[in-house]
Amino acid sequence: MTNFYQEEHCLLFSLNGETLRIEPWGRDSLRVRATGLPQVREDWASALLPPSPIPPEIQMSDSTAVIRNGAIAAEVTPHGAVRFIETSSGRELLSEKAIHGLSVPARHFTPIKGDLFHIEANFSAYAGERLYGLGQHQHGRLDQKGCIIDLVQRNTEVSIPFLLSNRGYGFLWNNPAIGRAELGANATRWVAEAAPQIDYWITAGTTPAETLSNYVDATGHVPMLPDWAAGFWQSKLRYGSQAELLDVARQYRERGLPLSVIVIDFFHWTRQGDWQFDPVCWPDPAAMVQELARDDVKVMVSVWPTVNRHSANYERMWQSGYIVRTERGTPAHMYFVDNQSELGTYVHYYDPTHPKARQFLWERVREGYYQHGIKAFWLDACEPEMLPLAPDNLRYYLGAGDAVANLYPLMHVRAFADGMQSEGEADTLFLCRSAWAGSQRYGAAVWSGDIDSTFEVLQAQVRAGMNMGLSGIPWWTTDIGGFRGDPATPYFRELIVRWFQYGVFCPLFRLHGHRQPNGTDFSGAPNEVWSFGEEAYAIIADLLQLRERLRPYIMAQMRLAHTTGAPPMRPLFFDFHTDPACFEIEDQFLFGPDLLVAPVLCAGARSRRVYLPDGASWTDAWSGDEHAGGQWLVGEAPLDRIPLYLRDGAHLPILQS
Repeated sequence: MTNFYQEEHCLLFSLNGETLRIEPWGRDSLRVRATGLPQVREDWASALLPPSPIPPEIQMSDSTAVIRNGAIAAEVTPHGAVRFIETSSGRELLSEKAIHGLSVPARHFTPIKGDLFHIEANFSAYAGERLYGLGQHQHGRLDQKGCIIDLVQRNTEVSIPFLLSNRGYGFLWNNPAIGRAELGANATRWVAEAAPQIDYWITAGTTPAETLSNYVDATGHVPMLPDWAAGFWQSKLRYGSQAELLDVARQYRERGLPLSVIVIDFFHWTRQGDWQFDPVCWPDPAAMVQELARDDVKVMVSVWPTVNRHSANYERMWQSGYIVRTERGTPAHMYFVDNQSELGTYVHYYDPTHPKARQFLWERVREGYYQHGIKAFWLDACEPEMLPLAPDNLRYYLGAGDAVANLYPLMHVRAFADGMQSEGEADTLFLCRSAWAGSQRYGAAVWSGDIDSTFEVLQAQVRAGMNMGLSGIPWWTTDIGGFRGDPATPYFRELIVRWFQYGVFCPLFRLHGHRQPNGTDFSGAPNEVWSFGEEAYAIIADLLQLRERLRPYIMAQMRLAHTTGAPPMRPLFFDFHTDPACFEIEDQFLFGPDLLVAPVLCAGARSRRVYLPDGASWTDAWSGDEHAGGQWLVGEAPLDRIPLYLRDGAHLPILQS
């Protein structure tokens, strides 16, 4: 008796209480769901957008069933094992794999509470496979084969469970539960601590660009980057007043330095959860915004998702169910300092999975900031950062914390995207410290969090930024110089120059950090470009001008990111996948198709090895020397220079005319 059957465009299989459902979901892509419940849930949290109906080819017999959608097909055995193949060649892309034939099948469900299971999905491992994406991590690797990656949002660690394989497929673990990805030599295992079903999506692509394009079609395209966001962003730990902020912006103007964005960070508010300026320090925000706008400078303000118990909004939010609840212990999520609570107080996090809570938050933000003309928002601490972090102790509107917690940054940025859309604003960007699959469709830009100020950490950011781009998030940046550092030391002054040289070629160009010594008002030491000594200032000032000259090229790449999903900052293999050596290179990248960037990542280095991909000719952007591709060479790198190479005679304004 066959266990296969068809419903509309879906292939289904049932055996021993499990239901498996496979259906086309976008170009050359399939979505797979399986559950031990009576039926697959349609209403559960998903990062995927609804696709246009695609009639697949489905064939069934007593021995096997096959569903085809363009370049990909899934074969299902009578025991329910699934194997994915490339339809044109019949080559296996990926297959589910039982860990033990009798006791641990490929899809493994262990009931834990209510309608939730501890879930494991196991797949074959392949010799020579390389795996990229998975969001942003600080382990310092581009190829993540061999890693164990926790699927949980943390400061500096952004979980986006999408993998791009050099075998020609992309794989999304479409499950917001706390869990992990084990990318072992003998198997690949995806684990969800609490979920009602397995849910994953797989696509086939002949090139990395095609695979990534299919993924962003399925999860959403990033909007077009606002033109103002392509310039230089000035930020520090905290500007304490309107007067201080305006003084810094005026100094940029007087020095003739480009400035596109200036940022108001934390503690500008009355209390967390009030979402408004402290009128003592910020007496006329509208006038401040108007003055800066005359110089084409945008004001960005930091908005936290935290609510102080003494906030004017706390009682209503608590009674309305707009705050994340706890299952046991204190109802608060963190003990932290705040204005008017300098010795500490309990704070809570609002629940962005609740639609009315998102609307309530936007209404407060509109009254507190938008009405003054502020239209750029920094969504800090949106993992959310709770101390201690115990997702299993949380209860969200959408369900148990360990089942849905990874959705928090996606739902939080949606609150702002929906709010800005309701005001008729289309030119939006939100700087976020965390993200989930699909965050890009709401205009999320991500930075790498509160990282240390060392060359070793800078090295890790190069890999992290490329992996973020391969995870569908093309808008990415770092705290130039790292978040923590003493600008008076020679080590830091060399580091900040090398970081600025790298930052010019990041999608977003942003200075931020907590500089030592710290002030008594949590302001930190100065962190403007003239704060690091005369030698560093002269080099950095030239780099700001270089970024300005490159803005037309950058915006052209941002349009491609918007239309195709191609990240501006990407590994060499993205464009040169036929050159095997490009898969080995982790400390160089392409900035758009025409510019190869080889950042200097070691203290004291004044040269570095550079690989030029085969299939193109390359011109040294500084000397004009031409080189054939497919070779290594030594790039000269005095302190004021980063090795740059132009592809096939491309004309970019690296040098001042």
